[in-house]
Amino acid sequence: SEYLPIEGARHRVSKRAPLCGSAIILDLDTDDAGRITRVGMHVEACALGQASAALLARHARGLGLAELRAARGGIAGWFAGEGAQSDWPGFDLLAPARDYPARHGAILLPFDAAIAALEDQAAAA
Repeated sequence: SEYLPIEGARHRVSKRAPLCGSAIILDLDTDDAGRITRVGMHVEACALGQASAALLARHARGLGLAELRAARGGIAGWFAGEGAQSDWPGFDLLAPARDYPARHGAILLPFDAAIAALEDQAAAA
């Protein structure tokens, strides 16, 4: 896999979606400004959760906490019918999942993990 776990990563976060049991261990390396430089992961999730994790990993490089929070908020709002389709690259492929609220937690899980990792970094700064 292109996104194998990173030995000695600056950040490692484990998250589980309580409703479906999906789980992720997300490794991030960041620069001194808190922007993501490298992503690694181990995902145990449905196909939708795995797809979301891959899309996060593919497009998160260069982003910081504010951008990830905005992206997660946009995705959650779109799922709730409160906004336009997410502009996160590739998320158009997950549009059919909007009709399955039980899967939303698995799809948001990678974003929640990345945000938690960057929040930990911000708190330590």
